[in-house]
Amino acid sequence: MMETLNFGNRILDLRRFPLREKEPLRAWDAADEHILKNLLEDAPAPGSRVLIFNDSFGALAVALNHLQPQVWSDSFLAEQGLAHNLDNNGWDAGSVPFIPADRTPSGPFDLVLLKLPKSLAFWEDTLLRLRPLLAPGARIISGSMIKHSPARAYELLEDILGPTKTSQGWKKSRLAFSTFEPGRTLPENLPDETYALDDGTEFCSGPNVFSRDHLDLGTRFLLKNIPATDQPLQVLDIGSGNGVLALALAKQCAQAKVLGVDESYQAIACSRQNAKNLELGEERVKFKIASGLQEIPAASFDLAICNPPFHQAQVVGDQIAWGMFHQSRRILKKGGKLLIVGNRHLGYHVKLQRLFGNCRVVDSDRKFVVLESWVTGLVE
Repeated sequence: MMETLNFGNRILDLRRFPLREKEPLRAWDAADEHILKNLLEDAPAPGSRVLIFNDSFGALAVALNHLQPQVWSDSFLAEQGLAHNLDNNGWDAGSVPFIPADRTPSGPFDLVLLKLPKSLAFWEDTLLRLRPLLAPGARIISGSMIKHSPARAYELLEDILGPTKTSQGWKKSRLAFSTFEPGRTLPENLPDETYALDDGTEFCSGPNVFSRDHLDLGTRFLLKNIPATDQPLQVLDIGSGNGVLALALAKQCAQAKVLGVDESYQAIACSRQNAKNLELGEERVKFKIASGLQEIPAASFDLAICNPPFHQAQVVGDQIAWGMFHQSRRILKKGGKLLIVGNRHLGYHVKLQRLFGNCRVVDSDRKFVVLESWVTGLVE
C-alpha cells in the first residue's frame, strides 16, 4: 500500500519492514498520528532532548527529525525501517541514533515519546530503565491503539513514572500523559527469568524475549524431534529467541556448527549468555542479529529449524513465517532439510508443499505438527 503521512507542511513516504510488494498495511498507526497531532498543538521547547521508544518503522522519528531525537527499540526490523524511511524522505539514514534495547540511552531527556509494546514485561522493564534518564519536569507521552491498551499498562505508568492522565479516544487510539515524580524507590530493571528443561539445563530470558518464563509448548514439541547425530552438520535456527533450540541441537550433535538468528536484540543477548553458561564455545554456536536470511550465502546449510511466529507486534498473519520458509529454501544445500513446528490449524504443510514440492509430517498431536521439507534441486 502506497500511503503518505502528513505532518505539518510535510508529506512523508513511509514503508513497513520487511519490504514486500503490494504491502496491505501502513508503516504507522493512528497512535503515531495522535502523538504528532499533540506535538503540533503543543510544540516541544527549543533544544529539548527527545527520546522515542518502540517506533515501529521510524514514523515518529522521521516526522520529528528536526528535533534530533534518539530511538530506543528492541527490533532490528525497526532499525532497518528507520534507516530506509529517513533516506526515502531526504535525510541521511544515520541521522537519528538508534539504541538497541539491550543497551541504555544516555540521558537526560526532556521529551519522551513511548509506543506501547505487546509485552507488558518489556513495558515495565523499559519504564524502570527510563526513570534515571528523565530530566526534571520531563514531558512523557505514551500512545497506543485502544484495543491494544490493557489497564495494567497505565497502572505501570502511574506506579513507575508518576501521575498519569489519559486523553479521549481519537481514531481508536489514546494517549497517556505522565508527570515524572522523582524520589521513588524502585528497582533499576526487571531481572531475567530462568526456566529449566527436563534434563535440568537452565535458560535465561530477558523481558522482551518470547515465552520468557517458560518453555513454550511448540518449542517443547519440536525439541522432541530434532536430530541427534555425529555428522558435521551446518545448522540454522531461524527466529532463535533465547537459543533453546540451537543450543539443544548443538548438545545433541557434537560435530554440528549452529547459527541462530533473531531480530530481537534482547533475544540475541540472552542466547549468547545461555551459550556461555553451557560452555559450548563460540566456534560451534553463534548468534546473529538479523531480520532475515538475505546476508547468508545460498546453499550453505544442511538443516534449518524454526518455530515461526504468526504475528508481528500486534499484527497477526503468516507473512513472517512465509518469508522464513522462502528464505530457508535458498540457503539450504541440495538435500538440505527444513524442520518446523506450528499449530495444526495454520496449514503450513500447504505452503511448504507449494514451495519445496514436498512435505512430510514428522510428528503431531492435537495442537501441533512438526513438518519437514527438503531441497531436491537447485533453487531458481
